[in-house]
Amino acid sequence: MAYNQAKKLDDLLDKRKSNKSNIKYISITSGKGGVGKSTISANLAYKLSKLGYKVGVFDADIGLANLDLIFGVKVEHSLLDVLKGYASIDDIIHKVDQNLYLIPGDSGEEILKYAQNNIVESIVDKSSILDTLDYLIIDTGAGIGALNQATLKASEYIIVVTMPDPSAITDAYTTIKINADSKSEIFMIINMCKDQSEAKSVFSRIQTIAKKNIPSMNLKFLGGLDSNAAVNKATRNRSLIAKVEPFNPVSVELGEIALKLHNEVNSLEQNMLSDRKGFNSFFRRMLSYI
Repeated sequence: MAYNQAKKLDDLLDKRKSNKSNIKYISITSGKGGVGKSTISANLAYKLSKLGYKVGVFDADIGLANLDLIFGVKVEHSLLDVLKGYASIDDIIHKVDQNLYLIPGDSGEEILKYAQNNIVESIVDKSSILDTLDYLIIDTGAGIGALNQATLKASEYIIVVTMPDPSAITDAYTTIKINADSKSEIFMIINMCKDQSEAKSVFSRIQTIAKKNIPSMNLKFLGGLDSNAAVNKATRNRSLIAKVEPFNPVSVELGEIALKLHNEVNSLEQNMLSDRKGFNSFFRRMLSYI
């Protein structure tokens, strides 16, 4: 049995190595701000990288791009500098940790001016790093703005983050409902819960409403994260809770969520149906929706 399991793992790794452009694009979003979306994006990416996968994190939260602060790194250039021709795409990619890379966004809306600019065609084809990724985690802004929706449509998978707060739950449902036009399946993470029971209860409420009003939508529960002061402390110190306190309950829960997410998006059926291409294809697709 152990030999068979090891053989299956080796086969999966060999398949992954031979299919370098088969990136999985996962957007993490929320209906409102303040629910911990960016912190989850950074820590979940870190956990996926620790599973042995090459992971990029694209800071697409235009207006509040702050993943560099969460990762505790200093970046000199952003995607806007690339679009202006001041830097190459590989110049701005920051190696955060082994197998983990940050693609900095920009905190101004000037980037939107380049949506129809032909410079995009040449820029996105010149990366020697991006097309070797296994996962690209995209940290979107909160809400249902045009850029957010374009990013979500371009992504293969969406994770909606919410918390046990009435307004946050309502906004999360609105996000799910709007994206039901382009996605038949959406994942959910319930953050800042008293315990796992509360997380499951919140998800169950949203799922019940969705089944009634959006019968074509399949909501999947990735997991809940307990409310924990250590998370805020780590963020203030510009570090990842999953890295500095690996045995903290939240870090353990994030690890379980990362493994479940990996298993979900790598199911046999999805691999057979998927036709993913490199980052250039994703980026052009995203801009085409703006």
